Amino acid sequence: MAETMQFKAEVKQLLDLVIHSLYSNPDIFLRELIANAADAIDKARFAALTDDKLTRDWQIRLALDKDKRTLSITDNGIGMTAEEVKENIGTIAKSGTRAFLENLKNAQAAGTPELIGQFGVGFYAAFMVADEVTIESRRAGVDAPAVRWSSNGNDEYTIEETERSESGTTVTLHIKADKDVYLENWKISEIVRKYSDFIEYPIILPFVKTNEDKTTSVEDRTLNSQKAIWLRPASEVTAEEHEAFFAHLAHGGKPLTTININAEGTNEFKALIYIPEETPFNLFMPDLQKKGLQLYVKRVFITDNCEALVPDYLRFLRGVVDSSDLPLNVSREILQENPLLGKIKRAVTSKVLGELKKMLERDPDKYKQFFKEFGKILKEGIHVDPANQEKIKDLVLYETMNGKAGELVTLKEYINAMPPEQEHIYYIIAESRQLAMASPALEIFRSKGFDVLLMTDPVDEFIMQSMMQYDKKYLKSANKGELEIEKDPDAEENALKEATAQYQKLLDFIFDKLQDKLSAVRLTRRLTDSACCLVGDTNSISPQLERLLKAMNQAAPESKRVLELNPNHPVVQVMQKLIDEDPASEKLAQYTELLYGEALLTEGSPLPDPLAFVKNVSALMK
Repeated sequence: MAETMQFKAEVKQLLDLVIHSLYSNPDIFLRELIANAADAIDKARFAALTDDKLTRDWQIRLALDKDKRTLSITDNGIGMTAEEVKENIGTIAKSGTRAFLENLKNAQAAGTPELIGQFGVGFYAAFMVADEVTIESRRAGVDAPAVRWSSNGNDEYTIEETERSESGTTVTLHIKADKDVYLENWKISEIVRKYSDFIEYPIILPFVKTNEDKTTSVEDRTLNSQKAIWLRPASEVTAEEHEAFFAHLAHGGKPLTTININAEGTNEFKALIYIPEETPFNLFMPDLQKKGLQLYVKRVFITDNCEALVPDYLRFLRGVVDSSDLPLNVSREILQENPLLGKIKRAVTSKVLGELKKMLERDPDKYKQFFKEFGKILKEGIHVDPANQEKIKDLVLYETMNGKAGELVTLKEYINAMPPEQEHIYYIIAESRQLAMASPALEIFRSKGFDVLLMTDPVDEFIMQSMMQYDKKYLKSANKGELEIEKDPDAEENALKEATAQYQKLLDFIFDKLQDKLSAVRLTRRLTDSACCLVGDTNSISPQLERLLKAMNQAAPESKRVLELNPNHPVVQVMQKLIDEDPASEKLAQYTELLYGEALLTEGSPLPDPLAFVKNVSALMK
């Protein structure tokens, strides 16, 4: 008995987006349906490794019926039970559905029309060309009846048992009145050659043939070459074929560069790896992202989510690894633990980092395009991959205080531009270039002619815990710890001690008023123009990271910082005069609160009590 069910509200929204606006090229529907069919055969083929009864002559068959206005796609893959059909077709994006749909809408607004395929819901693209879609499926190796699903893409769908002797799935599209072109053999052939030529299973379409005696007969034609693109010599693969294969792997977009690996010897494997031109839509959505490269063993598909093939900081890579040495007759879980995968991972990582180094040296503009898309992810490797840490340090880029906005330099370029008297690499961590450039902590470096790296990615603070040195030069924070920048540190220290003795009464007064907020108050040579600034201890976290952790409901250690004063600034000198003349002056307390507020504002931190700050300003202006 047929059961009629309502689509969930999220699916209705998705269908509306797909049908009316999300895909710019309706031809994509066939690519998605063929990809789904190939995936189903991959799963059945893998299951057949341990169950010979599931082995078939694997193929995908297309059929056109102009009278009934139908196009069908049939595979003899794994198939689905009724529950699996409901799970896979009736619902989408089980975790984070609301955010998922919101991101799709944003993607549409940004002019990225083919991102939906990245979420495994490309099936719905069928409704761009069909006013009704029917699925008939039977699960391989399971004693369950075949199932029939149908919908017109509006509010509901029906599902019922049906008769089907063979395992696999048939998707039948009832083509819309204005989409006649998709009932033509030449059009279907063209789409398959363009998008699915590399699918390793034959994609078969019957053609009507006129014989010499003018009678007609039907013959099957295989539309795709079935050549595994990664097994062909690199010189024989065209740019168009790479683009088509990348679109199959990433469901849209183009590759920035292609990396071929042909490893021989004790561990033989071939790999075809792509670095995307743009950040994948779901790269920062772990619930919806498949990590790692596709793994094949002797051309047998194993998994498209093999995290063991690449480190997490290279998770933006797309591609295929095909091994000759890995065993076939094991589960995916056991295979993931095979030590050979570790060797492949090391080889892939080394090759990719080497190719990135070549790109940086030979085509800096192209590399900077890559780094702007994926640099914040690549930098994670400095913290998590000690074996390749030095290689990754060579690849990271930063803006600098003396450079133009958007202009990036390597650490090597920074060192080459250092004046002879500069001993260390200096950096500042901030939420943006604007906030970094406004920091009083940079004043001393400007006066000395030193440059400072501007680190504005949230990941930078974690990375600096592992960065330590580059080319035997220490990396020093411009706004943490006590600054040693003078040629004669002893003379500098003595001068600061003398000034501190002169201002000690004022320093004690300010600390007494702010001791619940500060760890210390001291004089500094860090400042040349500003009256004050806040600095952290050498090992403390930045206020930016503290705010980020709190926003993520993560425990953030309460860190009291140091208020540093410029003894040459008129405000500090006025306060010193006030405390000498009248330690009980009301203005001293007001100046103290204003100094602290000024220090918070210049680093981009919020004021704890904006109203009190305004009142103090107003009182001093009277």
